[in-house]
Amino acid sequence: MERRSLLRAAVLGGSTAALGGSLWRGAAYAAPAQPGTGPYGALGSPDANGIRLPAGFTSRVVARSGQTVPGTSYTWHNAPDGGACYTDGSGWIYVSNSEIDPNGGASAVKFSATGTITSAYRILSGTRTNCAGGKTPWNTWLSCEEVSLGYVYETDPWGVKAAVRRGAMGRFKHEAAAADPVRRVIYLTEDETNGRFYRFIPTTWGDLSSGTLQVMVAGSATSGSFTWADVPDPDGSPTVTRSQVSGSKSFNGGEGCHYADNTVWFTTKGDNRVWQLNLAANTYELAYDDSLVGSGTAPLTGVDNITGTSSGDLFVSEDGGNMEICVITPNDVIAPFLRIDGQSGSEITGPAFSPDGRRLYFSSQRGTSGSSSGGITYEVTGPFRS
Repeated sequence: MERRSLLRAAVLGGSTAALGGSLWRGAAYAAPAQPGTGPYGALGSPDANGIRLPAGFTSRVVARSGQTVPGTSYTWHNAPDGGACYTDGSGWIYVSNSEIDPNGGASAVKFSATGTITSAYRILSGTRTNCAGGKTPWNTWLSCEEVSLGYVYETDPWGVKAAVRRGAMGRFKHEAAAADPVRRVIYLTEDETNGRFYRFIPTTWGDLSSGTLQVMVAGSATSGSFTWADVPDPDGSPTVTRSQVSGSKSFNGGEGCHYADNTVWFTTKGDNRVWQLNLAANTYELAYDDSLVGSGTAPLTGVDNITGTSSGDLFVSEDGGNMEICVITPNDVIAPFLRIDGQSGSEITGPAFSPDGRRLYFSSQRGTSGSSSGGITYEVTGPFRS
């Protein structure tokens, strides 16, 4: 599904001003602080878990940091972060990173066909500040270290095969990864104030042991055309990867990344933007920019992890803001899907849908305590759009 650009207007004094000769359908921003403009309707009162949800949706706690996962003997990790879901027979698996240093890594929870937790276990140990990552088409989890000269680790969601460090994917402050099976590349974000957007071209698709790391080259504008250039030294030493290619485009704090239908979206938390690359046309533009909405009126702030659904909806989680996950629809509507009350010292991480699209998993990284040991991982079930 091709998504139109969302940001072509600014709401100024109650009027909509066109930008760049094109008009963004900004009607949803007429009163953006009011929920209920999205496809799921208004948010209700907080449930027993402190989560405000639209009618027809329910939540449950899947795991808490430092406590055993219900129905298992496994203790859930601190600071749960990026995650993804995998089909497991008639059930599924949710994997989750641990953003602590040292001994970050990642864990997994396995569910039966009815959603009952059947086991939980470690899939990666001994790494640092594992923030986001990405799912591969061959059903592995790429867990990314958000540290200077950090690595990408390829892990087995079933916990059978040992995790493998993928040095060819570059050493930098990794954030998220998104696989493009059409071009047979992996897109990578970098969480630096002057970070870059990369792609890794494996020598053999399905084998990440060798390949070419490239960086996006474009002008300073918020839209235009782009090209790719090889990074001469993916090892990042002595010169960091983001400084090796003249003309590579700078992004302020790369975060989540999602690919679908010849388009890749990624977020930049430093300026509260969602970027959209048309990979068929080699053009880029803004899909969301809260600075063009108006002070205090943006429905989505602190943009972070991002995922999508088969309906074409994007779900973007907030690091701070109102502790919301917001939905961006193909019809250019942006609205809160859920909000967590009483956890202002935390951030929402790891949104991912079960294979059947009926359950959304995510975490509050620091929970009510505001500490990495207070993380909570949730499941929301309901009538998601297909």
